[in-house]
Amino acid sequence: MNSTGTTIRPTIKGAPLLGALFLVMAARMSLSRSIQLPLHPVCLRRPLPLPRSTPAQFRKSRACPLWSTSFSLCLRLHTLRHKSAASPPYPPTATTRSFSSSTSMPMAEAAEDNPLLKDFVFPPFDAVRAEHVRPGIRVLLKKLPEKVELELKLGQSKPLYNAFKAIRESSDWEALSDARKRIVEGRYLILNLTLHKHQNKEVLPLKIFFHARTAQLEAAILNGVSLEDDKRERFNKIEQVCFHVELAKLSQKFGENVLDATKRFEKLIVDKKEIEGLPATALGLAAQTAVSKGHENATAENGPWVITLDAPSFMAIMQHAQNRTLREELYRAYLTRASSGDLDNAAIIDQILKLRLEKANLLGYKNYAEVSMATKMATVEKAEELLEKLRSASWNAAVQDMEDLKQFCQTQGAPEANNLSHWDISFWSERLRESKYEINEEELRPYFSLPKVMDGLFNLAKMLFGIDIEPADGLAPVWNKDVRFFCVKDSTGDPIAYFYFDPYSRPSEKRGGAWMDEVVARSRVLSRDDGSPRLPVAHMVCNQMPPVGDKPSLMTFREVETVFHEFGHALQHMLTKQDEGLVAGIRGIEWDAVELPSQFMENWCYHRDTLMGIAKHYETGESLPEEIYNKLLAARTYRAGSQSLRQVSATSYFLRFSFLDLELHTKYVPGGSESIYDVDQRVSKGTQVIPPLPEDRFLCSFSHIFAGGYAAGYYSYKWAEVLSADAFSAFEDAGLNDEKAVKETGKRFRETILALGGGKAPMEVNLTSLFFTKFHIWCLWNSKDANLLPRHCSGTMGYCRSQPLLEMPMFVCLCLSLCSATIDMEAFGILFVGLCLSLCSGTIDTRLSVCYFVSFTIQNR
Repeated sequence: MNSTGTTIRPTIKGAPLLGALFLVMAARMSLSRSIQLPLHPVCLRRPLPLPRSTPAQFRKSRACPLWSTSFSLCLRLHTLRHKSAASPPYPPTATTRSFSSSTSMPMAEAAEDNPLLKDFVFPPFDAVRAEHVRPGIRVLLKKLPEKVELELKLGQSKPLYNAFKAIRESSDWEALSDARKRIVEGRYLILNLTLHKHQNKEVLPLKIFFHARTAQLEAAILNGVSLEDDKRERFNKIEQVCFHVELAKLSQKFGENVLDATKRFEKLIVDKKEIEGLPATALGLAAQTAVSKGHENATAENGPWVITLDAPSFMAIMQHAQNRTLREELYRAYLTRASSGDLDNAAIIDQILKLRLEKANLLGYKNYAEVSMATKMATVEKAEELLEKLRSASWNAAVQDMEDLKQFCQTQGAPEANNLSHWDISFWSERLRESKYEINEEELRPYFSLPKVMDGLFNLAKMLFGIDIEPADGLAPVWNKDVRFFCVKDSTGDPIAYFYFDPYSRPSEKRGGAWMDEVVARSRVLSRDDGSPRLPVAHMVCNQMPPVGDKPSLMTFREVETVFHEFGHALQHMLTKQDEGLVAGIRGIEWDAVELPSQFMENWCYHRDTLMGIAKHYETGESLPEEIYNKLLAARTYRAGSQSLRQVSATSYFLRFSFLDLELHTKYVPGGSESIYDVDQRVSKGTQVIPPLPEDRFLCSFSHIFAGGYAAGYYSYKWAEVLSADAFSAFEDAGLNDEKAVKETGKRFRETILALGGGKAPMEVNLTSLFFTKFHIWCLWNSKDANLLPRHCSGTMGYCRSQPLLEMPMFVCLCLSLCSATIDMEAFGILFVGLCLSLCSGTIDTRLSVCYFVSFTIQNR
């Protein structure tokens, strides 16, 4: 169907075109993105004190099939122990639950009564028990070979390739929606690329090449059309045995080892002098952890206290504990997680890298990074070039930061001043920041209570995007009493999406960090009874300190930024208007552009009205003092040089890890003369001012690239930061204090960046929406002047450029030039005239103009 609902029936001999298209779409729907959720739900703490609504207020979608992402979500709860009698999945039941020991279940009974194998509106967390998991997995494993075989046949089908080609050349092509064109064209072109991988060296036109980089490329790498019989047989074996079973198992094992290693470490402290310097919130968390470990009389004031490697506990020690020996012990333990004994991940890393490289070679690629980049905006060379530009720009500043830190330590009489180690940096950096800006993160916590922060975040979303977010607790079962469920409504009052929010740290059940992922995506195929699309459902997970006693969860400012960041991801998933599930929400978006909305939302934490709206003292209601707000702004780029090279926060950007990621997926040879640790040491020496420890084993806990989706893609955080800076500049140009202008710009942002999902290539969306002009990327690639970096790239250097957007004459000229497959002299002349017009109008300075002109010339020569 086209956008008007008219059925398109192309009549091309030998090819039921749309039937083939829908077959591929349906097949791809079965390979959903994996969900990473808490593994051991427990009922320890109260939910957020927000108003609640009754389930009757909300409409339900049709039940999703058992192979959807929701099923994967349920399977991850493999140690869940719920009520002994399974509750029916409809209607949703109360979230209170009891626990029982797990027992085995016969296969016949498992298939008939297993809630994991039934359709449901929302995942039946309250009905799933431990004994459901293994039988459910066995049932699906029996179906896996057939599904994989179908995927391979689709990916290697020359008739299907011809069908896509026929669609592309059909007179009915223009009747297809943009989203369907992107699906067809992406699928057709990757088949074309694979089919002619070893034969056709012709370079595709730029415009078509952008279309090829769609979400379908990520899945369509499973092709192997061009391989001969023996290579294809080996390729299929790798796909069926290794990549759908072995590789997934390796990645799963990697993540489990990291979680188990993190859980295995705990340190009991009975003498308060050992943890002198820790703020009250950290002491409260340590005492609460002690209680959960059996020390029933533990208190924040008198202890005992239990310290763990979970992020809130670990970071509190590294930033505030005056006990240097304790900091060193925890740092070394954190750095060597999952690197020894039965939890050693080293062999798993080598096997993962070996399988990835073998797959890439079979497909005709030199390395796995080239395979990964096929689904991204950048190339391997451009990603490396970007990182090297940033490393060079950051290095001198990082060296100066270290000198400043040493001098400060000397003034404080620190014995280690002339020999600072890794476990000293966070502690003394925090002291220097407090001295320089008079800001103490812990003293700010009372101003950022979670309920107030969420209220402010929802109000911001209402102003920017015209949506209402209402509590919907009770509508859907949850995996823990702390988890909240919300309904997102449009201005009409109709539900358009739902999401779960799991905010608190649970060290023994939940991995560290923060993330968002889909539960189900918006889909026309999975439409409701009334014919409307299936509504998207997301989940947001954080790891902040839970409520202690009568106090609500009190957040650091960095945790506030994290919530805004993850909510940006959720917005793109929930506010999509794409009805084609393959390109709805976060699906189909190039990986190095998917962080754009999340980093865009972080900028609002520094917007005065937004921040003052959430920063209220939880006891007195007093607003954050104006002077503290100004200090927060000033501290935003504090130690930006060092932090760009390596930041401690798990959600920040690490140039060291970005370089390491690309090095392992381009040049490293598994089983060769250089070990993974040798590579890490070599890369670290070029990105860290302080040399790495010989026993540094961080790679063994680098879940982003070995148990997540960032293999050869960690650089994308920085890439998206540049794009998000331009996006926020559009709001600044409109006037942040002009509510009407902000709403209009927010509407445009929603209708393009958020609504289009993977239905259009990111750069095409960006140029169409006038948010971006692609010039910041060129600046980063072709200029050594760090002053040309976007002003919001605080993690880079925090420098400003003169003007965020170009005048329309230059914009139009550059768009015309970009539309050319190759640059000819006429287009070149138009660009030159546009630059002159912009210079004459005074909208950009000379350096920026020359940078754009030179970069454009270099990119197209």
